[in-house]
Amino acid sequence: MYYVVMPKNDIRDNLATEQYLMNQKDFNEPLLLLYIEKPCIIVGRNQNTFEEINQTYVDEHDITVTRRLSGGGAVYQDLGNLCFSFVVNADDQQFGDFKAMVEPIVTALRKMGAASVEVSGRNDILVAGKKFSGNAMYTRNGKTFSHGTLSYDVDLDVLTNALNVPADKIASKGIKSVRSRVTNLSPYLNPQYQNLTTAEFRDELLKEIYGVTDLAAIKAHEYQLTANDQKEIDQIAAATYRNWNWVYGKNPQFSIQRRQHFDYGTIDARLLVENGRLTALTFFGDFFGPRDVHELAASLTGVIYDRGHLTTALEKINVSDYFTGITREQLINLLA
Repeated sequence: MYYVVMPKNDIRDNLATEQYLMNQKDFNEPLLLLYIEKPCIIVGRNQNTFEEINQTYVDEHDITVTRRLSGGGAVYQDLGNLCFSFVVNADDQQFGDFKAMVEPIVTALRKMGAASVEVSGRNDILVAGKKFSGNAMYTRNGKTFSHGTLSYDVDLDVLTNALNVPADKIASKGIKSVRSRVTNLSPYLNPQYQNLTTAEFRDELLKEIYGVTDLAAIKAHEYQLTANDQKEIDQIAAATYRNWNWVYGKNPQFSIQRRQHFDYGTIDARLLVENGRLTALTFFGDFFGPRDVHELAASLTGVIYDRGHLTTALEKINVSDYFTGITREQLINLLA
């Protein structure tokens, strides 16, 4: 098995690297990729980005958001998380068999002291009954990759604030909050593995997977990216993972109702969003204003549905002409 230690800490570059190595390189053995990210959220291929993230919190805390090629749910990562990916021939792996795919990781973690580690449900890895790893899988052109997270020392407070976990998903698991079912792995490992940097943890895990005491012993199995590799990876990252249309524009059509009572009346806004843009907007309520709100709704139709673009679209509009006593910022907060 070959391995690659990603040189960058940006999820968009690392997903592009993963895609490039899977589709453009032909290894004669399975491939293991290991990478560490700055704070980010990765939504699944079929998810609605707007529904999965707390956009205001994400913007305020400079959290990168992107979409991956594989399905599954949204995950939060920071520098306390280690990501891994396995790339294998599709004929050698039954799609959806996460237990078989992550077996080298599970075995290594047990050797490192986390005896209660187990694969559970559809695609989670648990320790002491709590989740510290989520996994997703994707197949294309005769190859399958399975990638997952390992929360070694993640800021769980940020995780719970950055993700909008649907109430029905929480209730279906019989728990009260997302925080109650997630944990970090480090406290469950043997003492010598509990206070490492994430990079040090990665190296120790790699040693266990290969059964060596020194990474120099497996140097021949390491693939290092070339300048030409990096050039093509950069193109993929720009075209896909840094592309607003891929991250937000791929959302399915959805409708939103935003309702709030203000001192001067109640606004009930109904929004229809398709491909990341407002395609219809209607205002209801007992508010007052000298101008027809249909004019305002028409001026916002076609605008990209996020706080920044709504703010720009409303910059030259006197909101009080439509909603007496209500400020531009209040309207933006309501809509976004």
